[in-house]
Amino acid sequence: MKLAQKIAINYLRARLNMLAVVSPLRAAREAMQLFSTPQHKSNRTAPDIFKTSERQVFKLHGKKVSGFRWNYPQSKKMLILHGFESSSFKFEHFISRGIKQGYEVLAFDAPAHGLSEGKTITLPEYIEMIRKIVENYGPIDAFICHSFGGIAISHYLETVKHDRNTKVVLIAPATETTTAIDSFFRFLQLNDKVRKEFEALIYERSGVKSSHFSIRRAMKNIRASVLWIHDEDDQITPISDVLKVKEKNFPNIDFMFTKGLGHSRIYRDIEVKKKVFSFL
Repeated sequence: MKLAQKIAINYLRARLNMLAVVSPLRAAREAMQLFSTPQHKSNRTAPDIFKTSERQVFKLHGKKVSGFRWNYPQSKKMLILHGFESSSFKFEHFISRGIKQGYEVLAFDAPAHGLSEGKTITLPEYIEMIRKIVENYGPIDAFICHSFGGIAISHYLETVKHDRNTKVVLIAPATETTTAIDSFFRFLQLNDKVRKEFEALIYERSGVKSSHFSIRRAMKNIRASVLWIHDEDDQITPISDVLKVKEKNFPNIDFMFTKGLGHSRIYRDIEVKKKVFSFL
């Protein structure tokens, strides 16, 4: 970590903890804003395949959501969903392979990501974006989802009618929201009073506790055929959460575990891509 980054983080920790002494609620509100704000926006140059796409745009709560479509029209459709602080531009290999397999391929940048507008993103907002895409462009036969996109598709699917013919690829999905919050609070060294107010804000805004946002819980209501790919060394979405899902022995999930690929290199791996398109 660079010196400037260390200084910025230490300042942020000190500021939030000083605020917590005065008002745990105000500290929780600022922490929520920070939790929902991507700190790095991908500025990757568009791969060549994006030059052949049809640009798609729609509004979500006043924000422009930017997307792409290839190989229109086809009888079967695939939607690619990226993770936090990522964008559609990172999934060109899945797009090209999807086209070769005869899919109409769709990819959208979530609010505050890629070419879409906005400063923040929440899980309910990501789920709502998926719902809007399916309404506008569906039905969707296959979903390829990384990280934040994985937990979002899980919560979308449990609310709509579907069956085992729907194919879902979860690559290093964010499995438990509580795990992400735990990590966030450890990083900022925030106390239990702030955490209590933070949890209350989640309930106030969504009508459910943070523990509701869980793939392990949602999977009980999912009938789709699922391929779940995860790396044992993933430091962002830990394997310990995944193993708790595996212990449930859901009959519709096929697991593939890798070693040494971490959270981001995993979706670029050749064997992973082979497994994905063999599954599809």
